[in-house]
Amino acid sequence: MSDQLSTIDHLAIIVNNIETSVEYYTENYNCKVKHHDGTWAMLQFGNINLALVLEDEHPNHFALVDRSLHEKYPKNIKYHRDGIGYIYQKDPSGNHIELLDQSS
Repeated sequence: MSDQLSTIDHLAIIVNNIETSVEYYTENYNCKVKHHDGTWAMLQFGNINLALVLEDEHPNHFALVDRSLHEKYPKNIKYHRDGIGYIYQKDPSGNHIELLDQSS
């Protein structure tokens, strides 16, 4: 394992309505919208991104950047619409972790 610390790309929380939640966060907090469609949105804050997701689309999770994802899990990688490779794992307590290969 590398001595370099892992990077958290984003936290994802389940919301009832993407549009309402984007409006709430952008009107009440200083953030900007990086992506927004009917199924999810990504908000950028000064130090982290916050994904707003629907329950039937994604679980609550946090995402780590893993630049060796293709080497570690070549058969398990799926791809987001933007082409970024990812896999989901669970920690021993059942929390979802998304590993992202942003170089894919």
